[in-house]
Amino acid sequence: MNSRIKQLTATFAQHKIDAFLVVKDVNITYLTNFPASESWLFVTPQKSFYITDFRYILEAQRGLKGIAIKQYTKSIYQTLFETAAEQKIKSIGFDDRHITLAQYRTLTEKCPKTIKLVPTSNLVENFREIKDTYEVNQVKKALKVHADTLKFLKGVIKPGVTEQDVFLKLENYVKSRGCGFSFSPIIASGPNSCYPHAKVTNRKIKNNEPVLIDIGIDVNGYKSDLTRMFFLGRITPLVEKVNASVREAQQIAIAKIKAGISVADVDREARNSLAKNKLDQYFGHSLGHGVGLEIHENPRLSQNSNAILKEGMIVTVEPGVYLPNKFGIRIEDMVLVQKDKGKVLSGNID
Repeated sequence: MNSRIKQLTATFAQHKIDAFLVVKDVNITYLTNFPASESWLFVTPQKSFYITDFRYILEAQRGLKGIAIKQYTKSIYQTLFETAAEQKIKSIGFDDRHITLAQYRTLTEKCPKTIKLVPTSNLVENFREIKDTYEVNQVKKALKVHADTLKFLKGVIKPGVTEQDVFLKLENYVKSRGCGFSFSPIIASGPNSCYPHAKVTNRKIKNNEPVLIDIGIDVNGYKSDLTRMFFLGRITPLVEKVNASVREAQQIAIAKIKAGISVADVDREARNSLAKNKLDQYFGHSLGHGVGLEIHENPRLSQNSNAILKEGMIVTVEPGVYLPNKFGIRIEDMVLVQKDKGKVLSGNID
């Protein structure tokens, strides 16, 4: 049994469960270091079972270590409860956010009367919040490719090319590095940049306007997530003022980051900074989020969150100002939470 699964089983008594059912692929990947797909992981204190079908059985047999593999033919539910009976399980925990209503109904219908189903929340995600050395190194690898990608884009983004042109060249470059995107890239020029999650269009990039580029690179399942501004020609005084204000707000927020600090306090620092220049009303999203195997993980850096930063978390810090029908400015970096400070993993990446 690997250390991550041992951590999980150590929480069973607290949640009054004998076993735990994992149905979310990325959580199974985290626990087993195997790229799970449309399969379930059934964890008991003594043994773990990977329940899959004919499509994935050979890959599972080849790639999984220390996990028993069970192939189902008729019903994954039947195999689950047969395994539970064999292991003398009386109560099974599951994350109620990761199963559909139809799945829940089938689970309850098929569940023997001798077994109790116990809904829980965030059991695996709580562990995923804290990145170990391997995970931090994977994120750093993604950031290295990200840095090279931004250098490539400097020769691509120019007046006269469309956002779609930039996207196609960007996509080919990332594929040439043997990588993929963490999410659909945001390439927003001029007034399109006032939309925080703008779609790529056929708009031609013009001189003397900002271009917002928000992309993420996936390396070995781990993600990067950075937003950079490209300025073409002459920068107007208003663009210069907003850019300086956003950068200052980000730096102030990053300086606040360390283990034990409330995420709401970090978010508040950025908003208070923008308020000095009467720009806080144009910052409508949260300050950032955790990143790892998924592009959005806990914690969420929000003024409405009660979360506390912990050593080993990797979070984005991305204040933005979006002036309707004019332009938007967002600057985003990735920060590793340490005991006494935050370490900017994406420092010097422009």
